[in-house]
Amino acid sequence: MSLAHIHLLLNHFPIIGTIIGLGLLVLAILMKSDHLKHASLLVLLFIAIIAFPTYLSGNAAEEQIRHLPGVSKELVQAHQDSALLSFMFMEIAGGFAWLGLWRYRRIGCMTRGNTTMVLVLTVITVILMSITGNTGGDIRHPELANDMKMGPGVGLPSAAIGAFVNGSSGIRWAWATCETLHFVGLCVLFGVVFLVNLRMLGMMKSISFATVHRLLPWGVLGFGLNLFTGMLFFVAAPGQYDKNVAFDWKIIFIIIAGLNALYFTLFDETWTLKPGDEAPARAKFVAVSAAFLWIGVMYFGSMLPFIGNAF
Repeated sequence: MSLAHIHLLLNHFPIIGTIIGLGLLVLAILMKSDHLKHASLLVLLFIAIIAFPTYLSGNAAEEQIRHLPGVSKELVQAHQDSALLSFMFMEIAGGFAWLGLWRYRRIGCMTRGNTTMVLVLTVITVILMSITGNTGGDIRHPELANDMKMGPGVGLPSAAIGAFVNGSSGIRWAWATCETLHFVGLCVLFGVVFLVNLRMLGMMKSISFATVHRLLPWGVLGFGLNLFTGMLFFVAAPGQYDKNVAFDWKIIFIIIAGLNALYFTLFDETWTLKPGDEAPARAKFVAVSAAFLWIGVMYFGSMLPFIGNAF
C-alpha cells in the first residue's frame, strides 16, 4: 500500500465526518445538551486528527496521476490550493473543539463563546471541504468540471507560499524563521507534556493534577505553532517529506500521541488526584507511552535529513 492508496482510503472521512460533527453540534445547541456538545466536539477533534494523513498523502497521490492523459494541471492545482485552506480551517476548528473539551473538564459546562466559535469554523470548513471534494473528483471526472472551464478558485496559493518559504521567490529568511519558530513550539510542547507526565509518574506529588492540567493549553499552543511551521515546510518542499520513511513514522507517532493526550482530558480517574496522591497504574502507563511517543516524534524529526535519502 502506497501513500496514494492511503489518500484514497481516507479522503472522504474529513468531509463526511465534519458534516456529522456539525449536525451533532447544531442538534446539541437546539436541545441545549452539554453532553451532545461534548460528543460533537469529540467527533470534530477526531476528524481534525484524521485530516493529517489525508492531506499529507495527497501530494503522493498527485504524483501518481500528474502525467496521465486527460489530467488537468489546473484542476490539480486548484484541488491542492483548496485542500490547504480546508485543512487550515479544519485544524483551527479542531483546536477550538479541544479547548471546549478542556473547558468542559474544568468548569463542567460548555461556554457559549467557544461553542459559537466552533460552530462558525465548522460551517466554514464544511463549505471549503465540499469545494475541495468537488475539485478532487473533477480531476478524474473532467466531464463534471463544466467542460474544463476553470473559474476563480477558493483556496490558498500553495505554489506561491512554497516559493516564498523555500527562497525561490527571492526571500531567503523565511525557512530559517520557520525553523526557529518550530523549535520554540517544540520546547513549549515538550515542556508541558513532560511536566504533566512526570506528575503521573510520581514526581511533583505536592501538586494536584487539576493544577498541572491548566498548563495543557500552552502545550496545544506549542503544537499549533509546530503544525503551522511544519505545514509551511511541507508545502515548500513536499518531495523531501512524502518520499521519506522517517517523515511517515513521525506522522504516525504524532497521530498516536495526539490520541494518547486525550486521556488526561476525557477520563475522570486522574482528576481525583490531590496533592500527595499516587496516580493509578493506567495513568502511569499512559504517561510512559506519551513520553515514548513524543521522543519518537522528536527522533524521527531530527533524522529526516539522514533517513530516506529525500533531503
